Amino acid sequence: MNIVVVSGTGTEIGKTVVTAAVAAAAVAAGRTVAILKPAQTGLAPEERGDADEVVRLSGAKASAELARYPEPLAPATAARRAGMAPVGPAQVAEAAQALAEEHDLVLVEGAGGLLVRFDEDGGTLADAARLLGAPVLVVAPAGLGTLNSTALTAEALRARGIEQLGVVVGSWPAAPDLAALCNLADLPESTGAPLLGAVPEGSGALDPVAFRAAAGGWLAPALGGTWDAEAFARAAGA
Repeated sequence: MNIVVVSGTGTEIGKTVVTAAVAAAAVAAGRTVAILKPAQTGLAPEERGDADEVVRLSGAKASAELARYPEPLAPATAARRAGMAPVGPAQVAEAAQALAEEHDLVLVEGAGGLLVRFDEDGGTLADAARLLGAPVLVVAPAGLGTLNSTALTAEALRARGIEQLGVVVGSWPAAPDLAALCNLADLPESTGAPLLGAVPEGSGALDPVAFRAAAGGWLAPALGGTWDAEAFARAAGA
């Protein structure tokens, strides 16, 4: 497994920080890691993008961004409004495969959710994952409402014959409410995939050295870490 696609169940749920944590754990294990961001939206050319942030936090040595659009919209919409060429699934797959020839692990970070349109033909991150034959790691929120969106994402993956690697909670609250605590047990049940980690809220604000030192403790062994779902739930009071 040297290409993993990282998708959220929506936007602003910690996908970039989870990608950075997975990258940091791989770097700590001595693997060479590359980050691919197919489409970055909502940023000017001179601003730091998600791939840059993953590199800064994790220490990954390479990153690539295939397109950048100024408005914070779905990639297909942002490309159309900017009068720019969209990025299709085949381009994403080709770029990921090229990076995989020179790196032990390539992390492909999507934009928003799994079925957000990348181009006018309706191409999505799921199509890129299918072309690559790569598993998808799903990043989900902790609290109320996450079961439905995460289950729908899992169903979409199964319908397309794409492996779901597991679920990571992208921003685990310092003071979790009842819904978040119950979701530790309910997320694996509703998705049919293991819970593979919980990244504490605010982790992206850590100094990179501290981030790298802590990342393995947020992720399960399947992602190169030491996190244990049952022990975490007991400690959280679930």
